[in-house]
Amino acid sequence: MKKTILLLTIGLFLSCNSSAQKKETKSQEKFPVTKTEAEWKAELTDEQFYILREEGTERPFSSPLNKKYEDGTYHCAGCNTPLFKSEHKFDSGTGWPSFDRPIEGNVAFGTDNKLGYTRNEEHCATCGGHLGHVFNDGPKETTGKRHCINGDALIFVPADK
Repeated sequence: MKKTILLLTIGLFLSCNSSAQKKETKSQEKFPVTKTEAEWKAELTDEQFYILREEGTERPFSSPLNKKYEDGTYHCAGCNTPLFKSEHKFDSGTGWPSFDRPIEGNVAFGTDNKLGYTRNEEHCATCGGHLGHVFNDGPKETTGKRHCINGDALIFVPADK
């Protein structure tokens, strides 16, 4: 009887680790820009490393880019790939820089289940750096999408540069 209970317990434990619960990871993906963890740490600030390489999230309303509305382009802080244009930025009221669309081909998408439900994650298509998430509650008059992006993942390049 004890063996049966033990086997059932082990079987139940193993069945809870289904493939539906495994987080998709981009570590197996190949990106044009790849560096070692030490190289990333040497090039990025602590905050940028936390966001881009460890898939962290900055505190809302903490980024100076949240309320920046000058003409220009937002680039990846890890590899300088242009990701978002200022003309597609809007104030979502969430505390993070928000855009209704990325620059086509420069942002890649995956899934994130860290909070117990599935979210659409965004990362740089060039270096794989985590940017944020995309939601379907953006401006209805444009795309209906809200690309909610960590400011520490971005570098703003003014239009006149």
